[in-house]
Amino acid sequence: MAADPAFEKAASALAGYGVGAIDCALVLGTGLGALAEDVEGAVQIPYAALPGFPQGEVSGHARQLCYGTLQGRKVLIYQGRAHYYEAGDPAVMRVPLGMLTALGSPPLILTNAAGSLSPDMPPGSLALITDHINLNGPNPLVGDQGDGRFVPMVDAYDPGLRAKLKQAAQKVDVPLGEGVYMWFSGPSFETPAEIRMAKLLGADLVGMSTVPEVILARRYGLSVAGLSIVTNMGAGLHGGAPHHTETRDVAALASGALRRLVAAFLSEP
Repeated sequence: MAADPAFEKAASALAGYGVGAIDCALVLGTGLGALAEDVEGAVQIPYAALPGFPQGEVSGHARQLCYGTLQGRKVLIYQGRAHYYEAGDPAVMRVPLGMLTALGSPPLILTNAAGSLSPDMPPGSLALITDHINLNGPNPLVGDQGDGRFVPMVDAYDPGLRAKLKQAAQKVDVPLGEGVYMWFSGPSFETPAEIRMAKLLGADLVGMSTVPEVILARRYGLSVAGLSIVTNMGAGLHGGAPHHTETRDVAALASGALRRLVAAFLSEP
């Protein structure tokens, strides 16, 4: 696809901070910002300083980029994302993700805090996303032009990246479940009836992010992997009654396992 001027403009602004081609990009979900503490020679760039980047804030999201070296690799870490529920725009992450095409089109790891529908993935555990379900209706490519908008979603979560993450998890002894993630718009949490529906449809995890980003990333030809930190059981399951403070706090407690997993992933050739 032709270069998008908005992507080039954002990448040019990053160049002013010394950011060039990168080896991997990571988007950190609620409560997971501590991963950026492991970056060497870190440069922090507020979203507010970058054209086309989302403004506003959500508790547990710092809303800044962190650029530097992790395990000998150049990384760009998004400390926080914008969500559909903030302004009703499923394409709110279009420029932040599309900009990666001007930075070498690195692999993209999306992380999130999620509710679990499986007793095999309790709060505090990590899960690899294998596929997703989007019954919300909104799609970030509505209004896009050309045949490229008809994005195939088979293997949207790259099998090669998934295999490498599994190997990394084994290497550092981090239990890693896997399953299908179902996107709900939020900001209200799911009802017990909606959780029962999600289980019937084949979901293992539920959350309020990631799916629009995967669609956008695939539109721009990026390889994608998704990781969930389970922060709670779905509403009505095993006494599950999720709330945002729990989501943020449990994610922060479990972020150590994510840090070890990411480090092992990046250390592999």
